[in-house]
Amino acid sequence: MLHRHLNHQELTLAAIDDVISRGKRQDWSELRQAVLGDTALLAKVLRVCQAHIDDPYAQRYHFWKHYAERHL
Repeated sequence: MLHRHLNHQELTLAAIDDVISRGKRQDWSELRQAVLGDTALLAKVLRVCQAHIDDPYAQRYHFWKHYAERHL
C-alpha cells in the first residue's frame, strides 16, 4: 500500500495505522502475512489499536486488536 504521508513502505506504527484505517482487503492481507511472519509486529498492531479502542465505532481497530491478541 502506498502511504499518502510516509516516504517509505516499512511497517512503522504510522504505516500500520494507515493500513488499518484506510486499507483495502489486499492491504489487510499483506499486513496479516507480515504479522504472521514477524510476531513483533503484533505488538505494534496492538499499540496502534489501543489509541482507538475507546471509540465503539472504530470497528477496524477492534477487529485488529482481537486478531493480534489471539495470535500473541
